Order: sequence, then structure tokens, then C-alpha cells
Amino acid sequence: MTSWVRFRHQDQIGFGTLSGQNITVHHGDMFDSPRANGKTLALADVELLAPTTPSKIVALWNNFHALAAKLEKPEPPEPLYLLKAPTTAASPNAVVQKPAWYDGKVVYEGELAIVIGKVCRAVSVDEADDFILGYTCVNDITAADILNKDPTFQQWARAKGFDDFCPFGPAIVTGIDPASLTVRTVLNGAERQSYKISDMIFSAQELVSKISHDMTLLPGDIIACGTSLGVGVMKEAVNSITVAIDGVGELTNEFRN
Repeated sequence: MTSWVRFRHQDQIGFGTLSGQNITVHHGDMFDSPRANGKTLALADVELLAPTTPSKIVALWNNFHALAAKLEKPEPPEPLYLLKAPTTAASPNAVVQKPAWYDGKVVYEGELAIVIGKVCRAVSVDEADDFILGYTCVNDITAADILNKDPTFQQWARAKGFDDFCPFGPAIVTGIDPASLTVRTVLNGAERQSYKISDMIFSAQELVSKISHDMTLLPGDIIACGTSLGVGVMKEAVNSITVAIDGVGELTNEFRN
């Protein structure tokens, strides 16, 4: 199991593997034979960045049996998803600000994200693991009141597309079985979500396969696997949100209304 991170150190952006409180710095390309360069940095001395710069962020809807049952929605025969703009990507510990003009509700959605490791086009379910670099934590933030503001068109992309509305990280963890994981979301010190990835309607491998038949996935792209029970509004003026997945890490951000 390896944890890959991106960071800023002395105005330079780099990447490497995280072990405890130290980063082994690498050079080259995280997705193509990266090599350790002999340098080590203390985690406390760097600013962690979002671990990739995705060309696209694919976000699932209605991908958990429990949530579909609660919402009384039929389970979909194929993945239902939208695209979040790359400019929604935000770093661990980033402060996310609600747009000044928007006075509606904003909700958190703690999720597991798949990180694509190489060009992926029309792959089978059995091949999918070869194209997955690893997994990370994501908060798929949503301006809920925008979704159905116009009765003629559900505005998924806009509601989820504001700058910084997709913090993810802090690391990409390789060599884990996502089906064994549990996602927890903690809002202002209170646990609001705790659900098992094994309850997904479409597994990580099925998602990669099916989506890759629709569009080419590129190294660094992420697939947010969807959320389950416990989504809620971030009501306070300043909110602390942590998405924690044992074995993957803890993503903490601040959201300000």
C-alpha cells in the first residue's frame, strides 16, 4: 500500500510518497514510472495540494442501495453521473467559500473517489483494476437550491460546479480493496455519515468499465463514487467538514457561508 501526495514547498510543486510524517520526494511523472530522487521532506514543512489535476471529475448519483431505498428511487440499470468542472478541485485544508450572490442551502457529500492511472478507453470490468492508480477522499459539495430552480432543467453541473466545490485528498492510496472500506463524514465535530462502500450498486471496477465506454478517462481523472445516507446542510457561518476513510485518510476542509 502506497500513499501518493502532491505538495508545495518553497514555491515549488512536487509529489512523492507519504510515510508517517515524512514525504519521499519523487521526480518524473506520478503516472509514468516515477522515481525517488533521494530527498525527504517533513509533512509539516509542506502545503498539501489536491493529489492530481484532473481533466474531468465524474460524479455519481444514486449509486447506493440504502439511499435509493430511502429516496424511493429505482436502482439504475447503468451508472447515472455528471461532470464537475476541473476548477472545482480544492486542496486538503482549503477554505471553501459560498458564492456571494447565492443565499441558498449548501450540502456536503462525503465520498470515495477512484483515481485513474492511465489512459482508459472501453475496458472490461476484469481489466479495470489495471487502470486504477488508487483511491482518495472527496467532498462533493452541492448548492442544493439550484438543482430544481428551473422547472424545465435540472441544473446538476451548475449546482456542483462552483469554484472549490470538490475538495479531495489528502493522498491517493494504492493497493487497497475499496469494497472493504467505510466512509464517515464529520460536520462540526458530529458524525453525520457512516456507510460501507460494499453497498454500492456499481462497484469501482464496474464504474470504470462502464464510464470508459462512454468517454476516455485520462491519468489523474477522478470518479466520485456517489454518497449514501446522511447528506446534510452546512448551516454555520464557518463549518469544519472531515471525510474519513480508514486506510485512505482524512480530508478536512472549512466551508464558509
